Amino acid sequence: MNLDEFLHNLHFAIDKVSPPDWEVDWKDAPLPYKIYRGLPFFSLSLEVPLSLEEWEAPAASDLRKIGHFLWYVYGITQFAETKASFAATENEEDVNYSYRRFAPSGGALYPNELYIYLHIENVPAGVYHYDAAHHRLVLVREGHFDSYIERALGHRCEVSACFATVFVSTMFWKNFYKYNNFAYRLQGLDAGVLIGQLLETAKRFGFASGVYFQFLDRAINHLLGLSETEESVYAMIPLSVEATNWVSQKSRDRMDSAAGLCQQLPPIHNEHFVKSHKIHKFPLLIKMNEAAMLDTVDGLKQMETREKTIGMASVIKLPYVERMSYDLAEACRRRYSPGMDFILGKVNLVQLAALLQEAAASFNYRNDLDEKHRKREPRVSLYGCFHNIEGIPDGAYHYDGDKHVLQQIRLGDHRFRLQSGLSVGNVNLFQVPLCFHVAGDNNHYKEKLGFRGYRIQQMEAGMLVQRLLLAASALGLGGHPLLGFDVKVCDELYQMEEAGETSLIQIPIGHFRERAWLKGRIQT
Repeated sequence: MNLDEFLHNLHFAIDKVSPPDWEVDWKDAPLPYKIYRGLPFFSLSLEVPLSLEEWEAPAASDLRKIGHFLWYVYGITQFAETKASFAATENEEDVNYSYRRFAPSGGALYPNELYIYLHIENVPAGVYHYDAAHHRLVLVREGHFDSYIERALGHRCEVSACFATVFVSTMFWKNFYKYNNFAYRLQGLDAGVLIGQLLETAKRFGFASGVYFQFLDRAINHLLGLSETEESVYAMIPLSVEATNWVSQKSRDRMDSAAGLCQQLPPIHNEHFVKSHKIHKFPLLIKMNEAAMLDTVDGLKQMETREKTIGMASVIKLPYVERMSYDLAEACRRRYSPGMDFILGKVNLVQLAALLQEAAASFNYRNDLDEKHRKREPRVSLYGCFHNIEGIPDGAYHYDGDKHVLQQIRLGDHRFRLQSGLSVGNVNLFQVPLCFHVAGDNNHYKEKLGFRGYRIQQMEAGMLVQRLLLAASALGLGGHPLLGFDVKVCDELYQMEEAGETSLIQIPIGHFRERAWLKGRIQT
């Protein structure tokens, strides 16, 4: 299977992506977190703040604050025990155990890992891994690497002005063992959801941030000591007290290459524990990762925005409401994926307007794709099928965040069509008033960004999903991201072909009742 065919099948022919006889060996599952062995570590404070309602003023960071930040971004926050069925049985396999975090993940497998380059007081300068299982930082490489990271970014960031740079990586096996090659689609979305959580948390801690999707991959993986056949960095996020200096590409005084940078540092081979005794090969994931890599800074690109053409019969102006002011910590704790636990309840026009406005406003973030000094148009769009919403006829709509209006595409109750398009009946869409679809360019930016465009698109979709989920949680609603849906049905429903877009992920949102489960917070 060539890579173009693989990406096409990931969206339009999921059955062709993975072998039909694939069986999951649950007993040999990997850990949902990475554990390094034999390296120095620094324990982080467990006395995390219980509220994140007020935005902190910009201030110098320390290890205590960094620990609180990392816990809210990707710490293990809950242990859950869920019964797979309600049948009376003593079979232990009928009970599911999972460690949960505030950022959702497909199957609660958490394929991503966090690394952070720190130069703050009281700890050695260097690159650390965030050990979520023990809430500590593990030193993987000691030293000052400002210049190295700046060169890997093509001199587009003044790293020395940042107290930290976060690296979001993906460990391929962590969800390949369950989803096979379909894991590639999940990994980009999961990384995006994590980045979305990180950016929202950074605001509450008074950190300025921005996302770099483009960098010299092999140089950064070499810095972190990662084996590219099992793990690779997907995004980099510098953190500073004030906004960082994003230097123009024209200021580069040399054309750095990944190979040249790797020669500047000795390789490191740190031991880590996976738990799985047998790890299957995943050649397609490795091939996709290699095809997406940048070897020289000459490959760094920026994206021109384009106007989207949406066929529509009429426009519904939404009421402007004040930006939502909510406790991020409480919204994270309340966030819930209802599954079959949705119950049909009333959603009014003001609630819908607040939800859409918050998702759109919070999605305006700094990144290395947007052209400077030009109006930023989001590369991902938000569509929705609405039912029983006060003041809005049932139908399919496109949300224009700039004008804060709903563009009517097709009237009618589309729940039956959406329900029949689910590959697994794990959500009852007849109980859901809001069913959103995040959409993006149907060529996945390949013409401009090559195969790297696909994973960037998935990450941006995941970031918007997390903003939507947090806003829904703040309104007392639950959201359940889904990938097991018929993309062609949704694209036709919204007439996306005219806009050159395709559906990336489906998010039903509505009222719910919590399922029967035993869960406990991991928090002092």
